[in-house]
Amino acid sequence: MKRRDVLSLAGAAGAAALLPAPAISQGAAARTLRFVPQANLANFDPIWGTQFVVRNASMLVWDTLYGIDNTFTPRRQMVESEEVSDDGLTWTFRLRSGLRWHDGEPVLARDCVASLERWMVRDGMGQMIRALRQELTAIDDRTFRLRLSAPYPKLLLALGKNNTPIAFMMPERIARTDPFQQITEYIGSGPMRFNRSEWVPGARATFSRFEQYVPRDEPPNWLSGGKRMLVDRVEWVIQPDAATAAAALQSGEVDWWETPLNDLIPVLRRNRSIRIDIADPLGNVGCLRFNHLHPPFNDVRARQAVAWVVNQADFMRAVVGNDDSLWRPMYSYFTPETPNYTEAGAEILKNPRDPATARRLLQEAGYSGQPVTMLVAQDLAPLSAMGQVANALLRSIGMNVDFVATDWGTVGARRASREPRERGGWNIIFTWFAGADCTNPASYLGLRAHGDQAWFGWPNDPAIEAGRDKWFAARNAAEERAACEEISRAAMISQPFTPTGFYRAYQAWRTNVSGIVPGPLPWFWGVSKT
Repeated sequence: MKRRDVLSLAGAAGAAALLPAPAISQGAAARTLRFVPQANLANFDPIWGTQFVVRNASMLVWDTLYGIDNTFTPRRQMVESEEVSDDGLTWTFRLRSGLRWHDGEPVLARDCVASLERWMVRDGMGQMIRALRQELTAIDDRTFRLRLSAPYPKLLLALGKNNTPIAFMMPERIARTDPFQQITEYIGSGPMRFNRSEWVPGARATFSRFEQYVPRDEPPNWLSGGKRMLVDRVEWVIQPDAATAAAALQSGEVDWWETPLNDLIPVLRRNRSIRIDIADPLGNVGCLRFNHLHPPFNDVRARQAVAWVVNQADFMRAVVGNDDSLWRPMYSYFTPETPNYTEAGAEILKNPRDPATARRLLQEAGYSGQPVTMLVAQDLAPLSAMGQVANALLRSIGMNVDFVATDWGTVGARRASREPRERGGWNIIFTWFAGADCTNPASYLGLRAHGDQAWFGWPNDPAIEAGRDKWFAARNAAEERAACEEISRAAMISQPFTPTGFYRAYQAWRTNVSGIVPGPLPWFWGVSKT
């Protein structure tokens, strides 16, 4: 559906298309928060994949050893204390007392050991820790030890970071699941229990308050502090149709909409019962992601050809509409207005767009009209918009685009395939990274370039990895920035992905809901409803 069609339907569409919900009393309604997430919760394993919608739901169910605050400082969460040896090689962690899983069993150190083992296989920073690990073992029920072959100064950041995969703790029996297979049991120790029997993928997911959860005493701050739930139940209403979601918010059938369509913002602003604000000041980084394993994008010249014609203004206006205050060009791989933002080597994005150079590079790469499979999620408006722009752009330089219009759940599954396009694989996907994830190389999935272990697309560029190693070894901010500039120059050449621009997005909620705080993901703790 086009944006203007959605706008014309916004006033007329009713909320009747929402999945019918059981009648609840006025008191129960005040204790139930109904939330429209960005996408369908098609799977629910926060380690197996990297979808934000899974991470956001997982924050309710599973807890972490540490959690970052709004200064990106890791704070203790499940951990009561830690000790590190003078040489930085041995870390000993002690869990808080009284922690319990949703099935009533106590949280034990061996659960955390198994959870870390599974996470380390799939996460970039976890893989670095795994390469250094000499020992990871439980000492007693509340204490476990990690011994390394070399110091890893950013260990606590790795354990508390906000980008996927996050080091969520699970019972040992669940954490022993092969990290490349999805879990089938959803037991955590977080503030909410997942109601597995009520889960209808594509329609609804629900969560109930875990009465035995013991929050920390500190005030909540992003992923850290006391995660106190002020509602008894959270219902995720999966609603891919923007007009229906807008009508439901206006009528009060839902309370909070994570990603309202920008063209509908004027309609929502006219309703005095609705508040609108920027969801995350650190914004989002648009991403046109290549599959580096197969032609044509296994050749760097084909990737550079696309970069030479990407006009970020076209992509961003398709995403945000006519409000130019919501976007800016991003001739960088690092978040604008943060210390590591650099345009080093960015001429390929900054210079005038050059279709002739793009066609020449494609010819040099050996491209001769083979189909290029582009997976485009239609149920996420930013990705649908980027896909439409890229489709026209690639066709304009002579590429034969196989445009696959599908849903985000299908993209999330198919992007894991390493097969060629004709056997179920892909050549291009679209996504976005939260700006909070792109401030430095520590846990920046899109900038890893270590081949088979890299994020979907599997780029392999030793120069990017060398710059990343220098960032980890940096002794001060100046050395960190120099390393980011080195990474930028290498990435602009090899194009692990092409940035399509930087943009901010709105969120909307009913005025009887309070406690919503902007950030890189929706925080449900501290949110109340009257």
